[in-house]
Amino acid sequence: MAVNLWTKTGHALDYLERADSITHRTEGESSLLEFIPRTTRRILDLGTGDGRLLALVKREHPNTEAVAIDFSPAMIEAAGKRFAGDSSVTVLPHNLDNPLPGVGKFDAVISSFAIHHVVHERKRALYSEIHGLLNAGGVFCNLEHVASPTPRLHEEFLRGIGFTLETEDPSNKLLDVETQLRWLREIGFVDVDCHWKWRELALLAGRRA
Repeated sequence: MAVNLWTKTGHALDYLERADSITHRTEGESSLLEFIPRTTRRILDLGTGDGRLLALVKREHPNTEAVAIDFSPAMIEAAGKRFAGDSSVTVLPHNLDNPLPGVGKFDAVISSFAIHHVVHERKRALYSEIHGLLNAGGVFCNLEHVASPTPRLHEEFLRGIGFTLETEDPSNKLLDVETQLRWLREIGFVDVDCHWKWRELALLAGRRA
């Protein structure tokens, strides 16, 4: 059975305590912001966590409506507090292991360090569902934790973020960049590329034609 510890409050809160200190994270977030079209009016955030990434996007695109989903009770509570009083943001409980709920169409679908927690078969199915939810010209931007090409590089990455093979998150189900880009192209996304990368942190993006 695939391990996923993110329903546990302690696991989620431990992540939130160190989220701001993740090496090079802000570089990836800044890169992602470049690919959100100015015409965006509706955004879906998959695995929103405490809403950190969505808040950054909303700051750049204040006149947008957003739906944020997560399955961790602690994260849903944190996101609810962040967006309290903002009627343009709806926070919904949902597990990405299951098909996405019927929440309409979007101009942008974003995600940050969440999709690598689902098994590979589900990753591909999820990418297809995302393509179906996008309006023409809409973008999918996934700031993701990906697999290193060699065990040595994986260990070096872990050391770089303060972990070891023994202490890394067992919820991770990492997949290489090349496979994910190929899947996006096969599904029908265009302008697919890895636009930013630092070791195992990468920004994968594509657009619906």
